[in-house]
Amino acid sequence: MKTDYLPILLQVLIAIGFAAGALIVSLVLGKATKRNKVKDTAYECGMIAEVGQPRFSVKFYLVAMLFILFDLEIVFMYPWAVIYKDAIVQNGPAIFWSMLSFVSILTLGYVYAVKKGALDWKS
Repeated sequence: MKTDYLPILLQVLIAIGFAAGALIVSLVLGKATKRNKVKDTAYECGMIAEVGQPRFSVKFYLVAMLFILFDLEIVFMYPWAVIYKDAIVQNGPAIFWSMLSFVSILTLGYVYAVKKGALDWKS
C-alpha cells in the first residue's frame, strides 16, 4: 500500500528540489546591483506610472458582462449544430424545440437589456 504512493512522493520531492535549486542558483549567479528609486518604479510602456487606477463607468462592466453572456451561447449552439443532423433522427423534433426555447430566452434577455438601456453608451 505504501509503495503505491512512492512515485507521488518522489515527484513532489523532485518538484520541491527543483524549485529550491532554481532559487538558489538565481541568488548565487544573479547579478547583485544597487537598488534605486528609478529601477524600482513600475514600467508602463515607457509612460510614467499613474498613482491610482482611472475610474471606469459601470456601463463598461455591464456591457462586458452582457457580451460574455451572449457570447457564451455559441458554446452551446456550436455542438448542437454539429450533431443536429444525426440527433434529429434519434430524438425527433425535441432537439429543435429545445434549442429554439434556449434562443428565445436569450432573445428575451437581449430585448430586456436594450429596453433598459444597458447597451446605450451615451448616458
